[in-house]
Amino acid sequence: MSHHLRLALALALLALSLPSAAKGRLTINEQDYFEKPGLNVTVFSDIYPDGHQTGVSIIQHGVRVAANGDLRLEASPGQWSPVPKGIEQQVNRETQTISQTLAYPDETKHQKGFNPIEYPDLQFSYQVNVQALKGNSFKVTVDLEKPLPQAWIGKVGFNFELFPGHLFGKSWLLDNNSGLFPQQPNGPIHQQKGEWINAPMAVGKKLVVAPGEDRQRLTIESRTGQLELLDGRSNHNNGWFIVRSLVPQGATTNAIEWVITPSTIEGWQYTPVVQVSQLGYGENQPKKIVVEQDKKDLKASKITLYRVGEKGKEKIENVKVKPWGKFLRYNYFTYDFSHITQPGLYVAEYRKQRTHTFKIGNDVFSRHAWQPTLEYYLPVQMCHMHVAEKYRVWHGLCHEDDALMSPVNTNHFDGYKSGASTLTTFKPLEPVPGLNVGGWHDAGDYDLRVESQIRTTWLLAMMVEEFKLEYDATTIDQKNKRVEIHQPDGKNDVLQQVEHGLLTVVGGYEALGRLYRGIIVPNVRQYVHLGDAATQTDNKTYDPNTKNAVADDRWVFTEENPNRELSTAAGLAGAARALKSYNPLLAEKALTIAQEIFENAKGKDNQEQELFALAELALSTGDKRYIKAILSKEAYIVENIDKTGWAIGRLLSQFNHPEFEKKLGEAVQRYQTTIKEQEKQTPYGVPYKPHIWGAGWGIQSFAVKQYYFNKTWPQHTGDDVVLNALNFILGVHPGENTLSFASGVGANSATVAYGVNRADWSYIPGGVISGTALIRPDLPELKIWPFFWQQTEYVMGGGATNYMFLVLAADKMVNKGK
Repeated sequence: MSHHLRLALALALLALSLPSAAKGRLTINEQDYFEKPGLNVTVFSDIYPDGHQTGVSIIQHGVRVAANGDLRLEASPGQWSPVPKGIEQQVNRETQTISQTLAYPDETKHQKGFNPIEYPDLQFSYQVNVQALKGNSFKVTVDLEKPLPQAWIGKVGFNFELFPGHLFGKSWLLDNNSGLFPQQPNGPIHQQKGEWINAPMAVGKKLVVAPGEDRQRLTIESRTGQLELLDGRSNHNNGWFIVRSLVPQGATTNAIEWVITPSTIEGWQYTPVVQVSQLGYGENQPKKIVVEQDKKDLKASKITLYRVGEKGKEKIENVKVKPWGKFLRYNYFTYDFSHITQPGLYVAEYRKQRTHTFKIGNDVFSRHAWQPTLEYYLPVQMCHMHVAEKYRVWHGLCHEDDALMSPVNTNHFDGYKSGASTLTTFKPLEPVPGLNVGGWHDAGDYDLRVESQIRTTWLLAMMVEEFKLEYDATTIDQKNKRVEIHQPDGKNDVLQQVEHGLLTVVGGYEALGRLYRGIIVPNVRQYVHLGDAATQTDNKTYDPNTKNAVADDRWVFTEENPNRELSTAAGLAGAARALKSYNPLLAEKALTIAQEIFENAKGKDNQEQELFALAELALSTGDKRYIKAILSKEAYIVENIDKTGWAIGRLLSQFNHPEFEKKLGEAVQRYQTTIKEQEKQTPYGVPYKPHIWGAGWGIQSFAVKQYYFNKTWPQHTGDDVVLNALNFILGVHPGENTLSFASGVGANSATVAYGVNRADWSYIPGGVISGTALIRPDLPELKIWPFFWQQTEYVMGGGATNYMFLVLAADKMVNKGK
C-alpha cells in the first residue's frame, strides 16, 4: 500500500471516529444537553415551568428562543396551571437520545407548597424523547403509558413555547398560511375546551418561524397530528406564542412526533461582551473590566482605553486582556485599570466592541445613583396613599378597606397559611380596624409582607445612622394621605419613609395584639391586577349586611413564627433609634413592642435572629442585660460567625471581654479567608453561584453585611466585596445583557421591569431587578421582557434599599479621608 493510500485510509478512519459534532450534527455534551456551534437543545435541564423555564428548550446563536416543550392540560397554561412531576431522565449517547419520564399529578404541589396548584382527577405517565438527527435537526416524540381517558381528548397536547420578545414583527409560514407575529395579542377569541383564548393563527403540518432571518429561522414539522400556532398572551399577559399538537384518542407510542430544525450560521461564534460599570468608578477605586468570550475562543486580544473630551477620544493605553478561565459556558478575560485615576470620561474598545462612556471621579456615587430609589421607587410603592408626580398620578389612594381577618385553615395561593385559629380576638372575615396606614406594596404586586416591611424600614434607619443621610425631595402628608414627588416639604424623606414603615408594623401589632404575617387580596383575579392600586379593591370596608356589598377587601394573615418575630423585633429596635427625634411617640412604641416581641419569641432555637434582635436592643436601650445575653451565646456566635458577626461586631467596644473579642477576631479572619477563596471562583470578585433566579438581591444583602464586617474588623476585610457587589449590580455581570439592574441608573439600565406597571413595558426609577438568571445548566440570561419575575422583578425588603445602602457605602469608601 502506498504512503498516500495509507494516509487517505488513516484520515478516513479518523473522520469516522470523530465526534459527530465535528461533522455538523447535534451531539450530547458532557453536561447532558445537545450541542453544536450556534445551537443547543436542552431536555428538562431546568425545573421552573411556571417561569417558562423547563422542558425541551432551544438556544440558538447563544439566545434562548423556545422552551417548555412538554405535555400540558391546557392550550395556554398560566402560573397556577397543573404541571407534571419529573421522574427519571435517561441519556443515551449511543443513540444520541435524551428521554424524560414524567407524570400527572405532582402530589407535592396539589393544594400544597408556596404556590399551591389545583390538579384535576387525572393520572397518567409519559415519556418525552429527544433524538439528534442529521445536521441541526432533532426529533421529539411522546410516548404515553396508556391512552388518555375520553374526557381528556382534545385537552391534553404537546406545547412548545416561542419567546415573543424576539419575534414581534417577524413572519411565519404554516403550510399555505403566513403572517406576522403581532406586538399585542389580537382576536378573535373563542372557547376551546373551557378556555377562552385566541383562535389559532393557523393550523397545519409544517411551521417555519422567522423564515427570512438566518439567525432565527426555526422549522417544526409534525409527523402525527396537526400543529396549531397560538398566542398565549390573550388569556395571560405573561404568555408566549405556543405551537401545539393534541394527543390523539387511543394513542400511546409515538402519540406525538415532531422534527424540529433550527437554522445556524456556519462558523458562528459568540461575540465578545465587554462588561463595565454603567455608572463608573471612584478615582482610587479598584477598576476591572471583564470580557466574556465563546468557550472555544481562547485568544486574549488587546483592549484600548480612551479618555473622552471635547475633541473626542484620546487613546490612553492599549494592552492585552488577562486570561481568567472558564465560568458557566464562557471564557473570561480581565483588564485591570485601577492605575487610571485621572477624573474624566472614558470608553473602552475590544475587537470592535465599544462600551458606553463611563466616568471616573470621586463624585460618581453622589448623584443620580441612590437618589432614584428614594425619590421614586419608595414613594411609588407606598400603600394607603395617593402618589403623584406633577402631572402624573402614579396611583390613587388605595386599600382604605384594610383588612378582613383571614379564614382559618387556609393555604393561600401566594404563600400565606392560616391554622385552626386566627391567633387574635377577631373572627374569620371580621374587619380589623387600623390597618389602613403605612407600608409599601411588595414586589411586583400589592401585598404587604411583614418581613419586607420591617427589612425596608431597618435598612433606611441604618442609612441615617451610618451615613447621616438627610434628603428632601418629596412631600409625604400622612394626615391627608398624599405624596407629591419632587415637591420638598422641609422634612427628611428618609425619616418619613422609616415612619411609613413603622406605621404599618406598629399599627398591625396594636390592632391584632401581635404581628401580622401579611395583608393580601383573597383571589387570583385581584392578585394579578395590573393598573392603579386604588382600583384593586373598592376601598369600602365589607359589611355583609349592606346591600350589594362587595367582599374584595384584603385579608390579614397571622402566624406563630419566632424566627420572623425576632427579626421584626430587631428591625423595630433599630428603626426606633433613627426616629427618636423625628417622631418620639412612634419610636417609643416601636421599641416597647420590640422588647415585648423579643421576650415572647426568644429561646426558641432561632439563635441567629435572636442575636440580631439582642444587638439592636442593646444599641437602642443601653441595657446591659442584652450584652450579657449576647456573651452567653459565645460558642454559637463563634461557630456561626458568618451569620452573627456583622450584627454583633457593632457592640465590640461594649463587651469588655478580651478573650471573647479575640475569639471573634479569629473567627472573622477564618470566615473572610473563605470569602476570598469564594471570590476567586468567578471573574466578578463576589461569591456567586447562579440558581434559577437572578442573584442580584442575594449578592447585595451579602455585601451589606460585609460592610459591617469591614467596619468592625478592617484588618481582616477590605472594601473590595462591597465595591465588586455594586459593580455586579451596575453591569459587570455574566451574559450579553450588561444593563444596570437599578432602573434609571447608569448609561443603560433595566427600563422594562416586572413592577406594578409592567403591562406598559415600563419601569419605576430606583427599583432594582432580580437580575441575570441561570438557564440550566450554564446559560446566563437577562431578557428585555416585563413578565420574568425571576429576572426583572422589583422587591421590597432589600432589593432597592440594599442597593441604596451599598451606593452610600461606596461613596463613603471612595471619599475616605476627604
